[in-house]
Amino acid sequence: MVIDAHVHLYPPDVARDPAAWALKAGESHWAALCARTRRDGRPVQSFPTVEELLREMDAAGVARAVLLGWYWEKPETCAWQNRFYAACVRAHPDRLSAFAALQPRAGHWAALEEMHRARDGGLVGIGELSPHSQGYAVDDAAFGEVLTLAADWKMPVNLHVTDPAGRTYPGRVETPLADFVQLARAWPWTQFVLAHWGGLLPLVEATANAATLPNVYYDTAASPLIYDADIWARALPVIGADRTLFGSDFPLNLFPKQDVRPNMARFIAEARTGGADLGVLGGNVARLLRLKTDAD
Repeated sequence: MVIDAHVHLYPPDVARDPAAWALKAGESHWAALCARTRRDGRPVQSFPTVEELLREMDAAGVARAVLLGWYWEKPETCAWQNRFYAACVRAHPDRLSAFAALQPRAGHWAALEEMHRARDGGLVGIGELSPHSQGYAVDDAAFGEVLTLAADWKMPVNLHVTDPAGRTYPGRVETPLADFVQLARAWPWTQFVLAHWGGLLPLVEATANAATLPNVYYDTAASPLIYDADIWARALPVIGADRTLFGSDFPLNLFPKQDVRPNMARFIAEARTGGADLGVLGGNVARLLRLKTDAD
């Protein structure tokens, strides 16, 4: 069973005019990343409805998608997306799971209250968060309380990571790899998912020992945009297939030279060719989220 562990989705009013929505909501960093266009004038991503996402999943053979929140600047945007995700999960419990967006800068009481509302709404994880983009330190007290409660509830925490050697693009924020090692060691009972291959953290000499951290997983979100297809052969033996989660970053268009719109199936084919096994393609995230699968 294929499970896409890294998908984003937005309410319909975002799709109508993403840039105008972001301006009104005060989410300028999201706009720089998601509402921009490529040099040829095409948008970097689409803004599908829930029904369009499900059709794309069907076409690609994806049984379930994990909807990730965004590292929003405003706590009210986090709450707004979380309520939308709760409605999506209620409508399609057999196809969708969801993580909660949070802004720890709102203070620990507000962040924890939002976690409670999100869990009550059926959300099963936290993230995608980015301390470096949202403006709080990795040792921020409110963030620490979020991570502690996530451990208590067995809710994985997905964190945005950029490769320090990666290309420059609009909206890029540096995320020092040592910070993620610090987090994993400071909260050993919290399960972390480091997005975008974790910026290749286990392959960098200074942080290579992070590959042995038992509470860290790595997802493959946006991989074709940031790495060649040989990344699978380079990274899987180091990270381990049991610690790698297939994630597309849908609805980002991962193959803009070949496709006008996002194409989940093309990325799944790349993953299989690269050596992704059934665990990478779904079994690992199913175990992490305690989902029932066909094998159960």
